Amino acid sequence: MGRAAATCASRLLCLLLALRLAAGSETEGGAGERFKIEGRAVVPGVRPQDWIHTARVLVEGEEHVGFFKTDGTFTVNDVPSGSYVVEIVTAAYHFGPVRVDITSKGKIRARHVNYLKASEVIRLPYPIQIKSSGPPPYFLKRETWGWTDFLMNPMVMMMVLPLLIILLLPKVVNTNDPEMRREMEQSMNMLNPNHKLPDVSEFMTRLFSSKSSKSGSGSKAGKSGALKRR
Repeated sequence: MGRAAATCASRLLCLLLALRLAAGSETEGGAGERFKIEGRAVVPGVRPQDWIHTARVLVEGEEHVGFFKTDGTFTVNDVPSGSYVVEIVTAAYHFGPVRVDITSKGKIRARHVNYLKASEVIRLPYPIQIKSSGPPPYFLKRETWGWTDFLMNPMVMMMVLPLLIILLLPKVVNTNDPEMRREMEQSMNMLNPNHKLPDVSEFMTRLFSSKSSKSGSGSKAGKSGALKRR
């Protein structure tokens, strides 16, 4: 009899402790209200039954996880108030994240995710409507070679630009003016401090003199031809 009474007392004590722990957990759970996040995901041109079996809804990473129904809708239960990023994870399609703000009174607001400007608010309809942008971009597009890449090469520009300057400068500048020629020779001498190298001013003088002599000979030949015709 004594042993039976002891076992009954121990069982009653264990039952009382279990009831007290359950009551404490209920009071702690009731201290903060829990809400649910609802929404729908759409893949254009694809039925929900073809992709929802591999998709999950993640709220703030994997803090809360939800699954899809057959019509593409989802519900994430037992979510406390706060700000969360809702993402749809699937290997076949890419969905953009949506931020959901839940107040302590249960008001829910959905907006675009902007990590650079967190204060910027672009509201979205609620329940959430998330549309897929297509397959996820796992690979980067290979860069193609073009003529602009060759022309904008620094080595090519270093070779081509001086040549263009040498060819176009006599046409732009009046080389028959002695003062202009003298200034150009002085500037070229300043750029050529090494006297062992050929003098740039001499090269420019020969270039301009050869062009002037050619133009002079051409004019003389024209005049002589006109006199002969007369």
